[in-house]
Amino acid sequence: MHMVTEKVTLEDVYEARKVVRRYLPRTPLVHSPALCQKLGFDAYVKCDNTLPTGAFKVRGGVNLISRLSEKEKRRGVIAASTGNHAQSVAYAACLFGAEAIIGMPEGANPAKVEATRCYGAKVEFHGKDYDEARNWVEEEARKKGYRYIHSANEPLLIAGVGTLYLEIIEELPDVDVIFAPIGGGTGAAAACIIAKALNPKIKVIGVQAENAPAVYLSWKTGQLMQTESSDTFAEGLATRVTFTLTFGILCKMIDQIVLVSEMEMKKAIVTLLETTHQLAEGAGAASTAAAFQLRKQLQGKKVALPLTGGNLTLESLSAIFKELEI
Repeated sequence: MHMVTEKVTLEDVYEARKVVRRYLPRTPLVHSPALCQKLGFDAYVKCDNTLPTGAFKVRGGVNLISRLSEKEKRRGVIAASTGNHAQSVAYAACLFGAEAIIGMPEGANPAKVEATRCYGAKVEFHGKDYDEARNWVEEEARKKGYRYIHSANEPLLIAGVGTLYLEIIEELPDVDVIFAPIGGGTGAAAACIIAKALNPKIKVIGVQAENAPAVYLSWKTGQLMQTESSDTFAEGLATRVTFTLTFGILCKMIDQIVLVSEMEMKKAIVTLLETTHQLAEGAGAASTAAAFQLRKQLQGKKVALPLTGGNLTLESLSAIFKELEI
């Protein structure tokens, strides 16, 4: 297992950007007057759903796997994921010529499974949820000597996904508030590192699903908490565990963490589709859902809403339309 006491700095994010910008496009920051009118403040949506894998995590995968030795690439990499981390690792492994094995829970999003296989990764199904799949992956890595890529306790992943927030602040230097969805916490940790280094006045607000609130509870109590279940349709937020590296950063630096309901995320998916013409998955809509919840305190502010992923199946979208009677 890797040590997770390393610090991640703004300098690390600038280093990551040198790699990331060579392989991935800069993503659009969309200002929708229709969305601003609904929210009652100036909102900017960062569309990381437009990246090749449909989600922000590929920034971290490209940064980490680009730095592996030839020996590590030959041995192969292994990761556990509900989907977006899987695609990130698979895409970057394909890019840099490494073998990739991905452990996913039974019943993982079929579109994400298929996309992961399309990049040449081998997918194995183990356990009922992300954390059970992760236990299998950690055991495989120990037994077979693969380079295990943890979804959170990896400084190079945090630095890589940090390029998203660097792009936001460069394009919108007077931003007042940045939202960041929290699953494993790499994105939110990166947002804190960058915002507080470049302009400590920027508020960073984390967002978790009500049904998967491990990090929120940990932040409230100051102790690493786990939950019994993580029953949310937002796969990117569905973890029962709080991870040491990302939580160490969040508990010191994040300004606020809020919880959003399943219905709030579903409504935000529809709102984003309607106002920005962008498709968000549950985790990708979480920032917008939280912005609606906090809209009174955000009046007069300039707010960045990362749309971190758009890997929503047509079946899920259809079910959301039915539920909301659209």
